[in-house]
Amino acid sequence: MATTSELKCVLRDTLESRGVLGQLKARIRAEVFSALDDQREPRPPLSHENLIINELIREYLDFNKYKYTTSVLTAESGQPEAPLDRQFLANELKVIEDASSKSVPLLYGLVSHFLNSSDNRGKVFLRGSSLPTGPIASDTGPGPDA
Repeated sequence: MATTSELKCVLRDTLESRGVLGQLKARIRAEVFSALDDQREPRPPLSHENLIINELIREYLDFNKYKYTTSVLTAESGQPEAPLDRQFLANELKVIEDASSKSVPLLYGLVSHFLNSSDNRGKVFLRGSSLPTGPIASDTGPGPDA
């Protein structure tokens, strides 16, 4: 007859090998975050920019099989449960993909583009976001030709 300790060990190993244990832990983490979330301090609205950024991150996390992190991101951010269509993301970002780029997350392609780009003396001028956060450095500082 097996001891309680041995049964716990076998159960844990079985749940781990099926990928269930990690999912349960992630779900518990997400529920804990939700329970601890201070509802008196409202989150900023899920702006169009945040929606796109979160979706790029989610696609990256899913690609790398970070399922548990994805579940926490979705729970905390208010991102819709169903992923956005990749073609929609590419259109929003004004990205044209070739066949090889479609096999990896858009975030990889964006990073690769900037790492390998030699336009504008190797620098990219970033403008402030559309989020209402007060004065933005690019609105008050010199432009790209300064």
